[in-house]
Amino acid sequence: MIALQTTLSLLVVLGILVFVHEAGHFLAAKWAGVWVHRFALGIGTPIPGLSFKWRETEYAICWLPLGGYVKMATAEEEATSSALEGGTPDVIVPPDMYFEAKPVWKRMIIILAGVTMNALFAWAVFSGLAIQNGRAFDPETRVGQVDTTAFVPALAPLAQLAPGDSILAVNGTPVHNWGEVIDGIMNGPADTITIAVAGKPEILLAVHPDAVEERATAAQSIASWRPPLIGTVTPGGPASQAGFRPGDLILTVDGIAVPQWWDLTALIEARNGDSVAVQVARGDDQVVLTVVPASRVVSDADGSERTVGMIGVGSRGQVVYEPLTFLEAIGEGFDATLNASTTVVRSVRGMLTGRVSGRNIGGPIAIGQMAAASAEAGLGVFFGFLGIISINLAVLNLLPIPILDGGQFLFLLAEGILRRPLSLKLRERLTVVGLVLVMALMLFAFWNDLSRIFLNLG
Repeated sequence: MIALQTTLSLLVVLGILVFVHEAGHFLAAKWAGVWVHRFALGIGTPIPGLSFKWRETEYAICWLPLGGYVKMATAEEEATSSALEGGTPDVIVPPDMYFEAKPVWKRMIIILAGVTMNALFAWAVFSGLAIQNGRAFDPETRVGQVDTTAFVPALAPLAQLAPGDSILAVNGTPVHNWGEVIDGIMNGPADTITIAVAGKPEILLAVHPDAVEERATAAQSIASWRPPLIGTVTPGGPASQAGFRPGDLILTVDGIAVPQWWDLTALIEARNGDSVAVQVARGDDQVVLTVVPASRVVSDADGSERTVGMIGVGSRGQVVYEPLTFLEAIGEGFDATLNASTTVVRSVRGMLTGRVSGRNIGGPIAIGQMAAASAEAGLGVFFGFLGIISINLAVLNLLPIPILDGGQFLFLLAEGILRRPLSLKLRERLTVVGLVLVMALMLFAFWNDLSRIFLNLG
C-alpha cells in the first residue's frame, strides 16, 4: 500500500512539473513559428490509445514515465535525441518552420522557456500560499534549547548559547522573530555566520555558504523559547488518561518549576516509567495530575538512540499570522522562489566542492516518498513541495550538460559567437557524453534511495 501511494504520488508530481516544463518549450516554439511534431509526457514512443493529433502536433503519453519532450522539426536529426523522442514522423515540413531556420535568439528563448515556466510556476504556488495563509512567524528571539549532539567543530561556538539568551542580530542584521534568526543562519552570504547575543560576546561560526548541510544542522540545533502551554493531547496516551487538556499551562513537575516547554520535555524524558506529579494552571484553577511516562526509543541528531519517557502532549505554537495584500503576497512568493533557487545552486556547488555529501542526492523513490508525505499533510503542504521540486528541476536543467537545457543553450551560444553551428558529429558526441552523465547521476540517486530503505529496514 505504501509503495503504491509512493508511486502514485511520484507520477502526479512528475506529471505536473514535466507538463509545466514542456509547456514552456511548446508555447515558445509555437510563438517562434517552429513546427512541433509531438508534445509528450514520458520518453520514447507514444503508448497506443494515449495520444491524439490536433493540427500538425501529436499530444501523447509515452512509455518511460521519467521526463517528457517537445519534438520540434529539425533539419539535423541527432541519433540520440531521435531515439529518446520516438523517431521522426514522416511528414513534409515547410523549410521556414524548422528549428534551425529561426534566429539564434529565438532558439535561445525556446530552450530557456522550460526552466522559465518552472520558475514561474513555483512563484505562482508560493504567492498563492502567501495569499491564503499570510505571513506566519514565531515572534520569539530568545533561545529555548541548544542540541549539541550533531555538532561538528565549526558549530562548537553555538554551545555558548543558553536557554533564555536573546538573539539581537545575525550577520549584522537585526532580527525580530525566529524565522529571521534561522534565515540569517541558513542564507548568510559570508563565510562566517555572526550571531549577536544580549549580554554576551558575539558568536562566530566559520561555515561556508555552500556548506548547506552544516548550516542546516546549525539552524536545527537551536530552538526558540516556548511557554509550557499544551496545544495537543494524544488520544489514549498517558497524558490523555491522566486528564491533561489542551490549554493547560504546566507549572511544576514533581515540585520543580517549569519556565518553558523544553524544560518540561527534559524532565518528562528523564522520568521514563516513573509516576510524576504535574501541577497545571487551568483557567483560574490549579490542578495536580499524576502521569506515568511511556517508554519510547528516539534518535538524536547524531544518529544515536536512547530510551526516554513521553506522555503524549504537544506544545501550543507561538506562531503569529499576518495577513498580506495581493502585492505583498506576490513579493513574498518571489522571495521564497529566490531563496529556494539560491539554496539549490549552493547545494550543487557544495557537492562539486565536497562541502555537501553526494548521499543527499535523492532519486525517484525519495521524491515519491516526500510527495506522499506532503500529500498526507494537506493540500497546502503538497503545493509547497511542488514549488520546491519545480525550482530544483529548473536549476538542475540549467547545468551545462549537453542533454539538458543548459547544454543546449551553450551550443546556441557557441553558434552565436562563431556565426555557424557546431558540427553535428561534435554535438552528437557531446550529447552522448551528457546522456551518460545524466544516467550515471540517476543511477547514483536510485542507489541512494535503495541504501536509505535498506538502512531503515536494518
